[in-house]
Parts: sequence; structure tokens; C-alpha cells
Amino acid sequence: MQSVIEKAKPIKLLAMDVDGVLTDGSLYFGNSGEEIKAFSILDGLGIKLLCDAGIKPAIITGRSSELLKRRAAELKIDLIYQGREDKLVALEELRSDLGLSFEEIAYVGDDLPDLSAIRQAGLGITVANGHYYVARHADWQTKAAGGNGAIREICELILKAQGKLNDALEQYL
Repeated sequence: MQSVIEKAKPIKLLAMDVDGVLTDGSLYFGNSGEEIKAFSILDGLGIKLLCDAGIKPAIITGRSSELLKRRAAELKIDLIYQGREDKLVALEELRSDLGLSFEEIAYVGDDLPDLSAIRQAGLGITVANGHYYVARHADWQTKAAGGNGAIREICELILKAQGKLNDALEQYL
């Protein structure tokens, strides 16, 4: 765990997959064809705490969804890469655009399309219900499942590693 804390200290950007990470991976379709997803409020507040501490969130997803645009806007996430099957290429674009090193980036995913980005990021993370092969190559695996507080767990880990967690929590006293 100490190596994970050390890898979390320089993080300036948390890049996340969506399905299976920000959601539980289930896709629901209404009778009219509309897509429905459930997002965790715990994760939303974790992202807000991260932003308040000066750490940027980003989304890289293979699918495209108006619903995701709406959720990202609610969370004030302006770095959204949708319809990107090659997550590593998107992560490299994001890194280059922001002038960051990979050591300053954490990436969290749950399945094989995320694997190359997890391995390249300074801190590669998978969720509790991530694919076993992805978990084998990640630096860390959360206790919480995707869509059930995993992102909150990651946000708090990064904030703790950077000595910012207590201030983030105490603002609610």
C-alpha cells in the first residue's frame, strides 16, 4: 500500500472510464430506446472534493452518450473523451494537451480496453469488480465496486496521499 500512496502523491489528473467504473456496468434501455444509467452520489462528491483540491477529473469512454454529457456537466468535468476505443491514445492526447507527465496521471478502468491506459498511467487502478487480468496489472484495486463508491475511494486515497483529505472533510463540520 505504501507504493500506492507514493504513486498518488504527484497526481494532478484522475482519468476515468465510465461503464463499470462510474456506473455498475449495467445498461438499461427504456421502451422508447432511451439509455438509462445509475451514477453514485458518493462518487460525485468525491470528484467535487478532488476538484476543490485542484486535481482535475477526466472521462475517457468507448461509448458516446448524451446522458454522460449531462452527468459530467453536473460534476463540472470538462475533459470528456467519448467514443474512444483506444483509451491509451486518448490518455496520451489528454496528457499532451495538459502538459502533464504520466506520473501525474491516475487512470481507473475495469476491463480489457482500459488495460494499456492503466499500465501507462503513473497510478493505474481498477475497481473491485474489475476483470481479473486488469487487476493483475493495476497498481491498486478498490474495495468498492464500480458505480458503488469506487471513485470516492480513489479520490480520498489521492487526497490522503497529498495531505489534503482532512481539510476536504473538515469543511463539512
